[in-house]
Amino acid sequence: KRKRAREQPGIAFRTDARIRECLKKILPFRPTAAQKRALGEIVEDMRAPRPMHRLLQGDVGSGKTIVALQAAVIAIENGYQVALMAPTEILAAQHFYYFRRLLERSGYAPVLLTGSAGARDKRAVKKLLQEGAAQIAIGTHALVEEDVEFKALGLVIVDEQHRFGVMQRLRLMRKT
Repeated sequence: KRKRAREQPGIAFRTDARIRECLKKILPFRPTAAQKRALGEIVEDMRAPRPMHRLLQGDVGSGKTIVALQAAVIAIENGYQVALMAPTEILAAQHFYYFRRLLERSGYAPVLLTGSAGARDKRAVKKLLQEGAAQIAIGTHALVEEDVEFKALGLVIVDEQHRFGVMQRLRLMRKT
């Protein structure tokens, strides 16, 4: 299965000086050596023309989310959308507010999609994703619903992936 997965065509993201400058402007601090190393490995995978399957591990507070945010910016700067799926609405909301705060000056538009959102709000978010007006969709299992469509999904991030079923993760990845 792994060999077949590596043979599948994927997106070869570009990373250049402009994208590096964009990342520096977004970050409110200098990344640690470990965060730089993790991002470097992710960037290497993102440059390859095949799908990336990577598990980022670290202690609570070690900066996994900031590494994920940087990977998201690379995808967005390449013209793609990003989906970040969290196992609970509380965690999805935390990610949403954190991403929104860090990205507010960049002009990127994150949206939040959870099961408890009202029908009107869900329709509005789904429309933004389908039209490509929202670059980052942060949410719960609501992201895998059949009627959630992306204009150009290029990166899927699953937080606490062990809390989702294999089929849920696959359903979200197939939206790319």
